[in-house]
Amino acid sequence: MKLRVGYELQYAFPQPTPAILMLNIHFSRVANLAAPDSVIVNPAVPISGYRDGFGNWCCRIVAPKGKVSISTNAVVTDTGKPDTVVPNAAQIPVEDLPEEALVFLLASRFCDSDQMLDLAWKLFGRAKPGWGRVQAICDFVHKHIEFGYAHARVTRTASEAYAEKQGVCRDYAHLAVAFCRALNIPARYCTGYLGDVGTPPPYPPGDFAAWFEAYIGGHWYTFDPRNNVPRIGRVLIARGRDAADVAMTTTFGPNTLESFKVWTDEVSESSARVN
Repeated sequence: MKLRVGYELQYAFPQPTPAILMLNIHFSRVANLAAPDSVIVNPAVPISGYRDGFGNWCCRIVAPKGKVSISTNAVVTDTGKPDTVVPNAAQIPVEDLPEEALVFLLASRFCDSDQMLDLAWKLFGRAKPGWGRVQAICDFVHKHIEFGYAHARVTRTASEAYAEKQGVCRDYAHLAVAFCRALNIPARYCTGYLGDVGTPPPYPPGDFAAWFEAYIGGHWYTFDPRNNVPRIGRVLIARGRDAADVAMTTTFGPNTLESFKVWTDEVSESSARVN
């Protein structure tokens, strides 16, 4: 299956402004690209790149004063298969976890699991450890939070999402991640493209999506408490402890985001040329 993915962000900057962009597809999916998903800045400016501590690809620019467009348009090959489901995946004791998973047991800026220990064990302590417990968390979060773009707030923590019972996909992911960590299950926040392939219309406006991965059964598996069903065509951009680690754009100065477009569309082989 071929997916055309991309975005166009329109900003207005009152002065030259440094920015970090985390908009490239994750290195684990680069081999699936028909051509590099290069970040295009208009007006053109020098772009430098580096990998952060989680392996995500980041671009650095100094946006010029005035209106600035940041975009890409790429085609990626996907298996067309839904997210993997392994009901018998077992929880791994903390002492047997690989070292790289340990950081994803710790509380973080938005996943304040240290505030939710008693609640997590009260709600999910009797659930079957492993896949069953993580799925029980997703089932609860899916029902507990009311989705709505009007509910978005970039400072909301997991414990606040629990108390307020509303939010967007990042809040679903943060709350589920915090519950997992409180129960000694490594969990990492993910962001990327997720279109509407395999779902019935009407389709909402395009957006970047958030989900999480839990380390159980010796592997990282995808969970999506916002949708809470296996989905097709998920394309990872970045992973981290929470949304603070994987912000699409981080700007160091005043600016206005005037327009925001994201697309993830299935295309035929004949129309999959990258423009």
